Amino acid sequence: MSEIMKIAAAAKKDSFRMAALTETQRNNALARIAAALDRTRDAVTAENRRDLAAAEAAGLPDPIIKRLKFDDRKLDDVIEGIRELIALPDPIGRILSRRQLDEGLILEQLTCPIGVIGVIFESRPDALVQIATLCLKSGNCAVLKGGSEAFHTNRILADEVARACQNEDAEIPKGFLTLLETREDIADLLKCDESIDLIIPRGSNAFVKYIMDNSNIPVMGHSDGICHVYVDKTADLEKAVPIIVDSKTQYVAACNTTETILIHRDIAAALLPKLRNALQEKNVLIHATAQVRDILSDAAASAPAALLPAAEENFRTEYLDYIVNIKIVDSIDEAIDHINEYGSHHTDCIITEDATAAEEFMQLVDSAGVYQNCSTRFADGFRYGLGAEVGISTGKLHARGPVGLEGLETYKYRLYGSGQIVEDYAEGRKSFHFKEFTI
Repeated sequence: MSEIMKIAAAAKKDSFRMAALTETQRNNALARIAAALDRTRDAVTAENRRDLAAAEAAGLPDPIIKRLKFDDRKLDDVIEGIRELIALPDPIGRILSRRQLDEGLILEQLTCPIGVIGVIFESRPDALVQIATLCLKSGNCAVLKGGSEAFHTNRILADEVARACQNEDAEIPKGFLTLLETREDIADLLKCDESIDLIIPRGSNAFVKYIMDNSNIPVMGHSDGICHVYVDKTADLEKAVPIIVDSKTQYVAACNTTETILIHRDIAAALLPKLRNALQEKNVLIHATAQVRDILSDAAASAPAALLPAAEENFRTEYLDYIVNIKIVDSIDEAIDHINEYGSHHTDCIITEDATAAEEFMQLVDSAGVYQNCSTRFADGFRYGLGAEVGISTGKLHARGPVGLEGLETYKYRLYGSGQIVEDYAEGRKSFHFKEFTI
């Protein structure tokens, strides 16, 4: 048995104790984590500067460096997120249904932790704290593997989180949190199907597929974020431009950043010049279809610049950078078809004043998040009030969209009897008397 398998087996054993912790025990540990991070912020940010310096020396792309940065502001956000997590209701033991099967035979369905969750995530140190604290609040053990670019930051954060949970008052099992640090560890982790209950990979579609193909552990995929904004013919253009600019530029390295803008032909001539100027003020490079380029070639622009052609491969690309595609469509149906074909089922928005069009869009677009008249950047567990997230699931099983506390719970059935046996109900000798109870 490899060292990773031993670690996973220990975590599995501790997961049963984790599930039995009281809400007070878990919340007290969360409060200690928040205090520890605040107390050691100078050491944490110093380690992050080491990672940033190495990333810049290696010539890593700017979006990765932006994700990697973990300064006082991000640390403040993480600490505030932990405090809000403490305030959320306990997700464990929530009764989903209660039913009488017969007199004195009561069936309950209630929530419980999944067990041991393995998360492989990108170079965002704040993700480590968010995932670890969500697992703690939800009663799960966590085995984490972060990006090598954040090696020093991840290590000090994991050490501080574990230390806060391991003092004599904490009562948190030692197997609650494990940080893996080498690429080779991933291969061993994928073999731990007897100990790991769920794998959450955060990365490209190819990476998620690799995980699925090389493990028997259930996988909840967090893949590419190819998000869209469709501007319908009834859109308010004063709303449309700020929404699109925010969706594209508020934080370009996020998976909920818009990559393609679809514009109804009826309003293209009115919207495109304003939109181009607004995007170019943010230094966004535009890939445009021929129809878009034809309209803009005749339009005055405060910041004229060449537009690059938009090929099919552009519509399948997650840029995570100041680059966007623009295409004209003839109808809402064409927009919906484009999104369902080229999108990643993450988050897509319609800008429209027509409630019927909005409903059609939300019904037919097959994505985890469908919006009307607001930025795609709202696709986030923290902004949903879920207590941050371990990732955004673009699949349809178990959990979908931002995966917060509820996505880290499963359920079990409890049956309370008073001596009943199945034989009594055989061949119609005795009948069930079903009755639903209000929860």
